Amino acid sequence: MILAGLILAALAALLHVYIFYMESFAWTSPKVRATFGTTAAEAETTKPLAFNQGFYNLFLAIAVAAGIIAFASGAHAVGATLVFAGAGSMAAAALVLLLSSPDKRGAALKQGALPVLGIVALAIGLL
Repeated sequence: MILAGLILAALAALLHVYIFYMESFAWTSPKVRATFGTTAAEAETTKPLAFNQGFYNLFLAIAVAAGIIAFASGAHAVGATLVFAGAGSMAAAALVLLLSSPDKRGAALKQGALPVLGIVALAIGLL
């Protein structure tokens, strides 16, 4: 289960790197505007906010990646802690999105499913 948890957490990290790209670099493109449901004017207005938010997603992905590397290097306590902190923050952010914008439940589930599954699998594996 540990391996499954680390793989799921890695997939969550990759998804958050993609979200980083969309928010920080492609925010005003037609494809990303369609994904987030924004008009061209809204995207231009919110571009600085999205840029910043994208980096939050990147930093969470980096924490998970560092945890996986640490765990694989034998530093199991440090690695698991970083994975739990990074993936836990991803899951918490998805929960906030779900509770604050119920109309975005699909996005919240896409953003939160992998980190939650990774956390659960890793926790079971470490028991």
